[in-house]
Amino acid sequence: MPTNPSPLQSLRDELASSATASSTTVFRFEANANSNASHNTYITLYEAESLQRAEQLPHLFPDAQTRPPLYGVPISIKDCFDVAGTVTSCGSRFYAQHNPVATKNSWVAQRLLDAGAILTGKTHLHQLAYGITGESADYGDCVQPRDATLLTGGSSSGAAASVQEGSALVAIGTDTGGSVRVPSALCGLAGYRTSHGISRGEERWAGGYHLAQTFDTIGILFRDLQDAPALANAIFDITPVPPPTAIRIGYVSDVFLHDCEPEVLLAYEAWKQHLAEHGAKLAPFDTTFWSDSPAIYSPIVASEAAVIHRGHFQQFEPVIAERLASGATIPTAELKNLHERLQSFRLQVSALFQQFDFLIAPCAPFSKLRVGHDHTASRKAILRYTTPASLAGLPAVTLPGEYIGAALGTGAQLLAAPIQDASLLAFASALSPKQR
Repeated sequence: MPTNPSPLQSLRDELASSATASSTTVFRFEANANSNASHNTYITLYEAESLQRAEQLPHLFPDAQTRPPLYGVPISIKDCFDVAGTVTSCGSRFYAQHNPVATKNSWVAQRLLDAGAILTGKTHLHQLAYGITGESADYGDCVQPRDATLLTGGSSSGAAASVQEGSALVAIGTDTGGSVRVPSALCGLAGYRTSHGISRGEERWAGGYHLAQTFDTIGILFRDLQDAPALANAIFDITPVPPPTAIRIGYVSDVFLHDCEPEVLLAYEAWKQHLAEHGAKLAPFDTTFWSDSPAIYSPIVASEAAVIHRGHFQQFEPVIAERLASGATIPTAELKNLHERLQSFRLQVSALFQQFDFLIAPCAPFSKLRVGHDHTASRKAILRYTTPASLAGLPAVTLPGEYIGAALGTGAQLLAAPIQDASLLAFASALSPKQR
């Protein structure tokens, strides 16, 4: 069966066809910007800037044979990363009013520009990146471009909307407790959350605003798993490798999945079958210790976020202010105990990777977040699925349910051991349908 060009390769071919192709591309992508019913994919839209950038690109990179890997590719960036000349809001009108105009680009923004990308704008996010639904009292709830009754999920809400609506081919997000995996899954997209060791550290987080340093990672949302290795290489210097063979995959069993909706279970079973057809050997693993993950994750995040936002708690939404206030009161001895439990948890996850190359689980127990519903319980339910990887610092790829003919929004997460990003990306890219 012939392999269709991926979205990234198709755009590269288009941009190579003429000197003015990048400007034409910008106009086409810009026409889709903020086309969700809430008209809030972007907090700051770079209409004039992106066109100017497109016109400059042929002069910046005149040799078509040596153009950088993201030449002319429209990419959105979550509004918790500095872009020179704009204010970083972190999804908060308070910070939009009080943060200074950035004088230099964040590491990730500069990385994109050096790779030839065109920044389309800074996208909507759950306030302070501290939420999983994409709801916002400050900038409005972010709804899916394809269905105005559904939230995108968060906190990389506008990132998902920008790719789904077609105003960006790729989006930069962050994932602390699931903020790339959940919106990509709910919006029918591919996603990649980096290992802690890939995107953490002073250099790569330069110009970025943390939620909680212990767990924060940078990630990307995009359309096709085929593009995962190339994007990871261009942005994070992860050298592509051949897809691994003789793969052993551990899967979470029915006991853990007791709260999953039927359509999520169907998609999960379909992915397991698809993986087996690709030669993987699958076996269940004991998830008993996973139940401890939200209880470790949530107070550590609250404590670290409280330090970052000290003195401003009441400027934020009540539920977030409450979390911050609670985090500020956690005793030092309790935090020490939580970090000891975290280390124990990581050792148990490490032991799993003595048996398996990858792990698979649903990204969430349901496929839809309805607009206007109370999602207090939804957040708790989702974190049960996403925080185990967050605690262990694992890289993750979102496998869209639509790939295997499942219902929209039923994405699964494929996880690898820390720093095994290249192998994970290579394997995931080989799972992409070759003809659609």
